[in-house]
Amino acid sequence: MNVQIVTDSCAHVITPHFWEQHTVTVVPNRITIAGKLYRETVDLSAEEALRLLSNEPYAPLVTSPSTADYLEVYNRLSRSCDAIISIHASREVYSSWQNAMTAARQLAGHCQIAVIDSRSLDAAQGMLIKAAIRAIRDHENFDDMVKAVRGAVERLYAVYYVESVGFLQQNKILSSSHTILGAMLGIKPLLGLEDGRPGTIEKVKTRGQAIDRLVEFIAEFAHFEDVLILQNRGHITETTRSIQDRLATDFPNQHFPYGVYGASMAALIGTEASGVVILEQELEMDEIEDDEDTFRDG
Repeated sequence: MNVQIVTDSCAHVITPHFWEQHTVTVVPNRITIAGKLYRETVDLSAEEALRLLSNEPYAPLVTSPSTADYLEVYNRLSRSCDAIISIHASREVYSSWQNAMTAARQLAGHCQIAVIDSRSLDAAQGMLIKAAIRAIRDHENFDDMVKAVRGAVERLYAVYYVESVGFLQQNKILSSSHTILGAMLGIKPLLGLEDGRPGTIEKVKTRGQAIDRLVEFIAEFAHFEDVLILQNRGHITETTRSIQDRLATDFPNQHFPYGVYGASMAALIGTEASGVVILEQELEMDEIEDDEDTFRDG
């Protein structure tokens, strides 16, 4: 069965040449910075976006691909494939999912299209793309492929530490009163995504406290299908190195790679942030039963 994957450019993968090695159609967001329009990942790399935005006092405008954009892609792919899995940035943040859903409805009866809200952004959405590639490889039935991808959505987790909150306020992720109070008290937010909506889950006063919380967050998980530390520059930061050093003790056999977060994410949280993203490993039935037995014994 020939199944194609479509996504928007909010999906971020740090693996070199990943998009060239896999048959994934990426429909770019359009990002306006200082009056100039860019197509994310086409005219604007993640590092270039962070460099440009670091000099901007105002959050850029991100425009998701339109219904017409998705309709063109779906029409083109449907001529040579049997079905499409279309994976998008959280509907609570960007309009990509809504626009893709509208386009898919117009092709109902012509091609099977599953439009999936990742309820995530950036690297977490990228992990879902990789999960979809595995699902297509491992399953013969389209419904089983889609079920596997939707199941992976439930196993995605992300936390971000944001040091400069200007973009958070402009994007109404933080209120003006919280921003002012935070500045007075010298506290910075840790952000999570609750049902796809970014919001503060905790506040810290120092970068050291933020590192503690990020390490504790990762340590809650016993098994990783995918894990990534996100930062705001190409070469390793002190924050990332500290996280890796701390985790090396608890997870001596686990590699914790790092990478730069993408332009659409930077447009939301700014250019002074760090984060960790996890796709928890799916438990096999015998592992679930063992966990239940352990709980009962306890």
